[in-house]
Amino acid sequence: MMLIAGVWILALLTIGGVALDRVLTNQLQAEFDSRLVIPLNAMLRSAEVDPFGEVRFNSILGDQRYLEPGSGAYWQISGEGVEPYPSRNLWDDELEVRDVNAVEPIFYDSYQFPDEPLRIAQRTIMLPGSDVRWQFVVAQRLSDRESQVAQVRSTLVWAFAVLGVGLFLMAAAQSWYGLGPLRRIRQAIAKIRTTGTARVVDPLPLEVQPMVEELNALLEHTERQAEEARRHAGNLAHALKTPLTVLNNAAHAHAPDLDETVLREAAVMRRQVDHHLARARAVGRRAIGLSRANVMDSATAVEGAVARLYTDVRFDLDGSADAEVAVERQDLDELLGNLIENAAKYGGGSVFVTVDAEPEDALCAIHIEDDGTGIPEAKREDIFGRGARLDTEKPGTGLGLAIVRDVAEIYGGTVELDESEDLGGLLVKLKLPRAG
Repeated sequence: MMLIAGVWILALLTIGGVALDRVLTNQLQAEFDSRLVIPLNAMLRSAEVDPFGEVRFNSILGDQRYLEPGSGAYWQISGEGVEPYPSRNLWDDELEVRDVNAVEPIFYDSYQFPDEPLRIAQRTIMLPGSDVRWQFVVAQRLSDRESQVAQVRSTLVWAFAVLGVGLFLMAAAQSWYGLGPLRRIRQAIAKIRTTGTARVVDPLPLEVQPMVEELNALLEHTERQAEEARRHAGNLAHALKTPLTVLNNAAHAHAPDLDETVLREAAVMRRQVDHHLARARAVGRRAIGLSRANVMDSATAVEGAVARLYTDVRFDLDGSADAEVAVERQDLDELLGNLIENAAKYGGGSVFVTVDAEPEDALCAIHIEDDGTGIPEAKREDIFGRGARLDTEKPGTGLGLAIVRDVAEIYGGTVELDESEDLGGLLVKLKLPRAG
């Protein structure tokens, strides 16, 4: 922040200094030229033509610099066919002037004398009693103007340098003071890590209070995830304890149906492990950050995979191709895979998938319909239980719908069962939050 502030201060002061320098330099130039007009007008008022056709002054110019050699101030009157009439301090030299008809004064720089550049003010006048165009010229060395410009620029540089240092120190102090609350937050976080406190409770300025609230919300979310992980671990241990006890007792008793018991209890344990692993994966991916997946892409991929397993089933896919949900692609594939495979397995040969079936809803609705026998309304809630199966004659673990509901709820979605009006079978309404 201080580096950026320093760069901006330097840039703005440089631009401002250059602009101010141009303004003051032009003003000094105009003032310098206006001072040349004063003796030029005095010469015009005092000039007259004598009987010999030469210009003379009827009164002496009051500025003594035109009499002192090396003063840097000169004047001259010249005309065509007439010897120039110079100021005394020019001695034998004469000024080279432009042959112009300048009714109003014109100004230009002259480098006639290499060691003494001059600023010239020139005006053309027709004096009474003469038909000659007389060039009245006043000159002053440029070094007088340049010394004034150098003095002004020196003042500007020092003033802007002091101003820049002051602004930078003020910005640095403001940054240090403004970032003070962040240092206090860092200390509060270190206190959480070292003392085991669960929240940032230290009083902090209102400017950082929203960040503190978000930090406390993050800590609370982390606590919930840790508690959820501990609960799932306990549930899994409890679920595996009974099958392991049965296996242990059967083995010690040398039960004649030990083989069948092992297979049955192993299947139970596998269902429990699959269920809890699916939940753990969903929770872990949700915690990563903002997830995003295109529903149509996922549904198309899943439909292609299921169609290879159930070649006699007709699949129809329709809906929005742009609908996106805030779910990891792998979890979305698992949700749709379970539902579409169930529809193909237990339906009558037709499966219809509609993406974003309710576009006005805040959640993205995905409808999976089949033409099977459906499920009675009284049994629709029971089918979400772990191990519940639609048809015990067909192979499966009975975990599909249970996993679908758990994963959908983890992401903030819902799963509902209804009757398909078009196909007459089961209608599964999967609703997931839209991607922001």
